Amino acid sequence: MAEGVKTRRYDSPIRREQARQTRAAVVQAAHRRFLAHGYAATTLAAVAKDAGVSVDTVYAVFGSKRGLLAAVMDVNVGGDDAPVAVLERELPQRMRAERDQRTQLAMFATGMAGELERMRPLDDVLRSAAAADPDVAAARHEQNDVQRHRAMTTVVGWVAARGSLRDGLDVATAADLIWTLTSPEVHHMLLETRGWSRSQYEVWLRDMLEHALLGEAGGLPR
Repeated sequence: MAEGVKTRRYDSPIRREQARQTRAAVVQAAHRRFLAHGYAATTLAAVAKDAGVSVDTVYAVFGSKRGLLAAVMDVNVGGDDAPVAVLERELPQRMRAERDQRTQLAMFATGMAGELERMRPLDDVLRSAAAADPDVAAARHEQNDVQRHRAMTTVVGWVAARGSLRDGLDVATAADLIWTLTSPEVHHMLLETRGWSRSQYEVWLRDMLEHALLGEAGGLPR
């Protein structure tokens, strides 16, 4: 090859779409396997077979079983594989733009009720697996304790930008309160253990958020 001649990596919209579809198929197959068989019993070979790809492809795209788990968790939270951060999506951005604090919290409660309904079944599986698997524990900690708490801090900032929080409440403490109220564990206790409906949970969450962040005017939970 002549000096100075560089090879060009072939790329095209068709190839990028094929790669996206392959990634989505693997993530969906892994999600089904994790729910049906648990994390420990799910192998990359089984996921690859379900997705109709080679196990080498799974390793090439995700690097490891933990990398695949992280991808499944990300898609599970967002609801799809669109490369858009959760807080940059339509409902959170409409909440951010809303000028009334109570309407903001009602919108947030609606969004969280749907998100938890979608993501909690996988979290139930991972919470059990985390006790015995440090990779699962680390992945769940990153999503639930780090990323989710960071998102709650951002949400509190959006509410505080539209008016004051209740007397004596700072942003950091308010973020802790929202993070706790919207935890998968609380959602599991109310819907699975106590048999609440999604609508009951949504109303409860809205009222609790108003009371916790804005004070008496928010009212006690109905």
